[in-house]
Amino acid sequence: MLSTSKFAGMADIAQAFQCTRIIVFMAFSDVKARYKRSVLGPLWLTLGTAGGSAGLGFIWSELFHVDATTFVPTLTAGLILWQFISGIITESTVLFSRQASIIRNLNLPLAIHPAQLLLRHLINLAHNAPVFFIVALGLGHPITLTAWLALPGLILLALNLLWLALFIGLVGARFRDIEYLTTMVMPLLMLVSPVFYRPNYLPFSEHIIWFNPFSHFIEIVRYPLLGSPPPIFVVETHLVMLVVGWGVTLWLFNRQHHRVAFWV
Repeated sequence: MLSTSKFAGMADIAQAFQCTRIIVFMAFSDVKARYKRSVLGPLWLTLGTAGGSAGLGFIWSELFHVDATTFVPTLTAGLILWQFISGIITESTVLFSRQASIIRNLNLPLAIHPAQLLLRHLINLAHNAPVFFIVALGLGHPITLTAWLALPGLILLALNLLWLALFIGLVGARFRDIEYLTTMVMPLLMLVSPVFYRPNYLPFSEHIIWFNPFSHFIEIVRYPLLGSPPPIFVVETHLVMLVVGWGVTLWLFNRQHHRVAFWV
């Protein structure tokens, strides 16, 4: 019979489901603390995204020789989604070390920390999302009913980012160099990911860009926002990553759960 210690990670995740109020409180507290004594608060995120979309959009539309009416909404959606994705991945490297005092002194499940990180960035995403619709409508780009498909796409994306945050958090707690490596690599990944462009904008075969997982992360939400359902292979890729990613992460979490408090 298997020891229950071998399932410590799964038990931890089950306990985290019972701490929903704590997760929500921690996420909103972090957002409030970041913008404490600020007049506009989280709206600075919205203004920053709007400014970046307007400035970069018209410049890159000339470089790609694409009509601004089509390109600027594409760029805006890409920037918003990249901020969401890269923010979670970058902060995941210090996910547990930054919560060391809580982990050492409070008997709380470790899984609340990636959940809190994901919820906090979903809150930030909610502040940035209106920028896309304002830009699209302002430039005359139609918003169709297909845009509602972005919601299930976002759910799939969030579930994949959740296991990724937990996985990177575990590795980052053990090997601190992961933080510096991720900080160095993420700007490079932004350039080779379809943030500023769509895969079909490239002069070479667009199939190459689909080998990048971030392409699937972005396009499963951006396709519906721009008026067409995501390709079936993008959805299938997300489902495969969901099953394989959670399988590997749960295996690692079960094995290393009891060591995290010593690592941080």
